[in-house]
Amino acid sequence: MAGVNDQVTDAVTQTNVKVLAEAPAQSIAMVYQTSAHSISLAMENAQQAQGGLQQIGNAVTSSAVTMIMNAARKFES
Repeated sequence: MAGVNDQVTDAVTQTNVKVLAEAPAQSIAMVYQTSAHSISLAMENAQQAQGGLQQIGNAVTSSAVTMIMNAARKFES
């Protein structure tokens, strides 16, 4: 039975070492990517909530001004 060529063994070993060496960096990169995505979704939700509150504030201001104008007209009469 013929032995395995030393060059083949070395190539396989180097490939395994390369994969094991890169795994932590890839894991951290995935964590950073996931964190960035989560933060961007949170910021988008905050912006949408702020826009909704701005619309409510505009409606309340409009109603208050209308009530003040109606009250002012009653006193003028």
